[in-house]
Amino acid sequence: MEFEFLYALQQLHTPLVDKFMIFVTTLGNGGVFWLVLAIILLCTKKTRRCGWLILVSMAICYLLGNLALKNIVGRARPCQIDTSILLKIPMPGEYSFPSGHTLHAFTAATMIFLHHKKAGVACLILAVLIAFSRMYLFVHFPTDVLAGMLLGIIVAYAVYRISLRKRKAEQKL
Repeated sequence: MEFEFLYALQQLHTPLVDKFMIFVTTLGNGGVFWLVLAIILLCTKKTRRCGWLILVSMAICYLLGNLALKNIVGRARPCQIDTSILLKIPMPGEYSFPSGHTLHAFTAATMIFLHHKKAGVACLILAVLIAFSRMYLFVHFPTDVLAGMLLGIIVAYAVYRISLRKRKAEQKL
């Protein structure tokens, strides 16, 4: 069923869409876009807390997703199972589940949304595009992307709530 969806996406390929999806997916490489954004947010007092919480959330996601789940599940990528589809990007080296690009995009975008709704909506749109690009480019299954989205959102929300509790406890002292 997942392959059917991925094969249907292959019908959408055009040179222009390919270039756009490659650009979008590149924004998610190594979480660099989100890390740079977090560092920029650290530069002003108004956004500093959000920047720190993005970094914390991304660190937790890296430990849970990239180091733990990917190696525990050990799922092959669609492009490793069906090698007849020509890749538009280099073959990723890690396992497929969960999608790291999606995981980091959603944890950062969710954290921004929790702090700044308007900017958060824009970031969530970018996170959705990054997630979609991973399937469009045939390097992740839909369930890899879904797991990355859910885990990213859950981690960001948990970190946010814990930080609020900590802040309230400190104010009482």
